[in-house]
Amino acid sequence: MTASTDSSLFTRYVTNRHRLPLRTRIIATYGAVVLLHLLAAGLLLSALAPGVRPLSIGIVVAAYVAGLKHSYDWDHISAIDNSTRKLVADGMSPASVGFAFSLGHSLVVTLAGIMVVGGAQFISGAFEEGNPVNHVLGLIGAAVSGFYLLILGLYNGGTATRLIRRLRRHESTAEAGHTHHLSDENWGLVSRILRKPISKIERPRDIFVIGFLFGLGFDTATTVGLLVLTVSASLAGVPPLALIGLPIAFTAAMTLCDTTNGLGMMKLYSTATEKSERRLRFNAVITSISALSALFISIITLGGFFNELFSLTDPVTTWLAEIDLGNAGLALVALFVAVWLWFYFSGRTTRGEQA
Repeated sequence: MTASTDSSLFTRYVTNRHRLPLRTRIIATYGAVVLLHLLAAGLLLSALAPGVRPLSIGIVVAAYVAGLKHSYDWDHISAIDNSTRKLVADGMSPASVGFAFSLGHSLVVTLAGIMVVGGAQFISGAFEEGNPVNHVLGLIGAAVSGFYLLILGLYNGGTATRLIRRLRRHESTAEAGHTHHLSDENWGLVSRILRKPISKIERPRDIFVIGFLFGLGFDTATTVGLLVLTVSASLAGVPPLALIGLPIAFTAAMTLCDTTNGLGMMKLYSTATEKSERRLRFNAVITSISALSALFISIITLGGFFNELFSLTDPVTTWLAEIDLGNAGLALVALFVAVWLWFYFSGRTTRGEQA
């Protein structure tokens, strides 16, 4: 088989991947995550060659844990959840939204790490507070994440409002002894306005670019970039490949968590779109949570963006710029799990009483 044939097969796979069975796509996605782990391990093991000073286990663990931690930042969770909601609403079962977003996001870290190890000294300045490069890239990352989440939040907010109104109409007609169709086909005013920009998100791979632009704020790159700089400066004799293994380990950890989150939300939203009164109520609740989380984080992000861009000193944007959400993403995940468990067990209780 020639190289051109291999390339053609790969192109066809990427183009038609969404048509493969869901099980196959899930296996392929997690297979890619495993390959990232193996690549990171292989690069890090190169530091164990005879006569070479090895990397500290603590440094390797720190890089991996940094990836795990960052995957649960609120902007990650909100971007993945709301993007998944949009694709599921389009009739898809997107298995790799989280993976694509995380891979694009962490690509910034990997590229910065490679350039640092390769001796590109100007990269070190990009991590310093107040540096023009840091300032510009930070503004780009904040603008993209803020406006993207704002658009998705408004879009899903319009959907949630429509679902709540439909649910109320259904309940009122049911009380009157009539039936009401529970489909989700009509577009509300907000959805109509935002339909065109949102239509650009057609496949999970489209989220890759969004993830990359999110990462330009150097919120992820700072963690591992400074780590790579420290290691390259302090551990003479450590091979460059081992140093590059640090951002790859960061990427492997982040893709593992984001992939799992994306698949969980895909299952959650797919379940919610089944046509029944109970499923409609469930759909309205989780869509409302997704929309509110996106709008909440977009307001904070854009407040900080405008404060930095125009050097504002007003109390509102200054306060927004100083907000640190910390591990709020974990709270959002916990909220989704709690809602799902509540509906699941309440449904079983209802069925038990009917039996």
